[in-house]
Amino acid sequence: MIVRRGAGVATGVYTLPGGVVETGETVREAVVREVHEEVGMSIEPLEPAGYREMIVRDADGRVKRHFVILCFAARWIAGEPTPDLTEIAEAQWRFPHEVDGLKTTDGLRDIIDRAMEQFEPATLGHR
Repeated sequence: MIVRRGAGVATGVYTLPGGVVETGETVREAVVREVHEEVGMSIEPLEPAGYREMIVRDADGRVKRHFVILCFAARWIAGEPTPDLTEIAEAQWRFPHEVDGLKTTDGLRDIIDRAMEQFEPATLGHR
């Protein structure tokens, strides 16, 4: 499942749901919470599928924000993608090849492909 950001640094870009790890929260707890907050779904994080870094600079080249984005493969438990319209413009199920040609975060297709490697072939026909 991918989302299109409706606000913030990546407005209009397709990516995976996620956000900030809160103080005292594990990365896995953050993944579960953020997915639920952003798209109303319950998930079970599996293993990391990759990471990316995004460094935002001001007009003088100074670092304003530095994001470390850790992406997990996850198993769907319950709920259908219902975007929280304050951050997410849309959320939808897509097969990996269906992200080709979309404006995405850097390396999204590679991360999705790595995530898919964690699933049994028999389960991949279900969305």
